Amino acid sequence: MQDFLQLFADWLTYSILGLVQGTPLASSVNFFIYDSIKVTLLLAVIVFGVAIVRTYITPQKVKKWVGGRTEGVGNVVAAVLGIPTPFCSCSAVPLFIGFVESGVPLGITFSFLIASPLINEVAAAMLLAMFGWQIALIYIVSGLIIAIIAGIIIGRLHLEGEVEEFVYKCKMYDSAEKAMTWKDRLTFAKTESRDITLKVLPYILIGIAIGAVIHGYAPADFLVNIAGPDNPLAVPIAVLIGIPLYSNAAGMIPIMEVLTAKGMAMGTALAFMMAVIGLSLPEMIILRKVIKIKLLLIFAGILFVAFTLTGYLFNAILG
Repeated sequence: MQDFLQLFADWLTYSILGLVQGTPLASSVNFFIYDSIKVTLLLAVIVFGVAIVRTYITPQKVKKWVGGRTEGVGNVVAAVLGIPTPFCSCSAVPLFIGFVESGVPLGITFSFLIASPLINEVAAAMLLAMFGWQIALIYIVSGLIIAIIAGIIIGRLHLEGEVEEFVYKCKMYDSAEKAMTWKDRLTFAKTESRDITLKVLPYILIGIAIGAVIHGYAPADFLVNIAGPDNPLAVPIAVLIGIPLYSNAAGMIPIMEVLTAKGMAMGTALAFMMAVIGLSLPEMIILRKVIKIKLLLIFAGILFVAFTLTGYLFNAILG
């Protein structure tokens, strides 16, 4: 399949568009055509499969499954359930209120909140397409570990008093769950695959376009000195740079692919991506509506340390 797509990209770039092979422009255009088609197709297929799984994992069931769990077990369950549930920063407030109102411990709630935007089918699909299953697995496992450990730490700090008082007074009612046939599930999966793919497609194309420009025009070693494996401060700097940015996996992974090809260490790139997705300024602003400054800073600090250590660890492992 990949060979066919590459042949198509070559034909379109050099035969139809008439670009000269080996030039920066031709290299950028070829990269854009190939990656755009490959990632979009793989994303649609994986989202379809995950959507089938999600028909069995409703918000009501998530709260039921994580409620009443003890520390550790509850954090693991919450983090794992965060993977197929497509929550983002915009849904953080109602999700947080719903969990707290249902009696879910604060640490377990945060394990879910961290895992849900950080690890999802979009990230898995794109990492698989661009880096292979090993890197995709590394990202997913490290994201789960971060969500679990961060949630346990927050739970043990007993910061319930740092949640805004109105959250405990809210009463959110769950709508009745509708029984679904296999036909319903397939229809839902088809709709979700189409809607989510179209929703993130602009981010995919923008990210791939930026990556294509870097791929074609940036000097081969332009990142080696500032973000290569020999710079001990590259990882925390990358995390700090990622915090004020806002994107999702669809926009970040194509850029990450090219940055690593140009010399950025893989661990540094993973830490940068995690910061943009899981520690973004917009999410902090939204969470401030339901938690006080102290808890917000502790939450951000724990993730900063976790992402930085993850970057160092995988730089050491991957070389």
